[in-house]
Amino acid sequence: MDSLTHIALGACIGEAFFEKGFGKKAMLWGALAQSIPDVDFVASFWLNTSENLLAHRGFTHSILFAIIIIPVFALTAEKIHRPHNISFKKWILFFTVEVFIHLFIDGFNNYGIGWLEPFSHARFSFNTIYVADPFFSFWPGIACIVLFITGRYNKARAFWWKFGIIIPFLYLCYCVADKIKIDRDVQTIFASQHIPHQRYFTTPAPLQNWLWYVVAGDDGGYYVGFRSLFDRKKEISFQYFPRNDSLLNPVAGHEDLQKLIRFSRQFYTVEKRNDTLIFNDLRFGQIIGWESPHEEFVFHYYLQQPAGNRLVVQRGRFAKWNVRVIKNFLKRIRGD
Repeated sequence: MDSLTHIALGACIGEAFFEKGFGKKAMLWGALAQSIPDVDFVASFWLNTSENLLAHRGFTHSILFAIIIIPVFALTAEKIHRPHNISFKKWILFFTVEVFIHLFIDGFNNYGIGWLEPFSHARFSFNTIYVADPFFSFWPGIACIVLFITGRYNKARAFWWKFGIIIPFLYLCYCVADKIKIDRDVQTIFASQHIPHQRYFTTPAPLQNWLWYVVAGDDGGYYVGFRSLFDRKKEISFQYFPRNDSLLNPVAGHEDLQKLIRFSRQFYTVEKRNDTLIFNDLRFGQIIGWESPHEEFVFHYYLQQPAGNRLVVQRGRFAKWNVRVIKNFLKRIRGD
């Protein structure tokens, strides 16, 4: 999830663990502990783009990192707040919950997370919720604000930390149910529309959980389309994109190329645009693809111009959004 969501959720969990006066201090510890796996952002200051793609949500999002950082946090908090009546065991439990919830919910986004680093480079991703979903983030955000401005001993605080924790996790369960339904639907559609594929995935389109982005194919190319939970017809209008591996021959020895292929988990295409060779990672969707099937992909990497690849994962994500696009987006969500 996005950083603000982790901060707000962590603060609510801190209040849940340490009520009756200590809660606001624990909220700060919770926000910090929920944020610590994202310390990997500092790697971007010295790694190139392709290296940073693999470093993000890598070791600092691993179980090993959690095992190391949790006692460090617990020892630090225990020492800073002396004298107190909080057992070291409770500090350990608190920071364990905070850090592992961060690792858990990040696994539901489509970026992928390296839980087993450095022993395995496998990335885990359930493709269940968009990385910045306001329907998940709104509740802990509101609860966090209210808890910070409410008196330490106010009885309403118990209501607000529950509000900030329970509702988003109920929504996450709802997203899992959506994912199961979409996957069932697309499997039926693949069979009825004779869509050949060795691999496929479904993941939510931006900012919601009702319109889903669907990619299916093999080493030859991929079929890309969108399906809403409210679509009445059991069909998807697919656009086919050939993978064009032959275009990679001139840059086969490119240092970044193998990293990009590994990062994409084979969901990529290559194209040549104005003499520029472009690597597309399909997992992050198309810019307004639900209304313009031939639109470029959000993640496109200039293989021959590595210096031009800043913010490559979200390149132009909302560049073409305007009032008309938003209206069409809402219509497509409704199944129109």
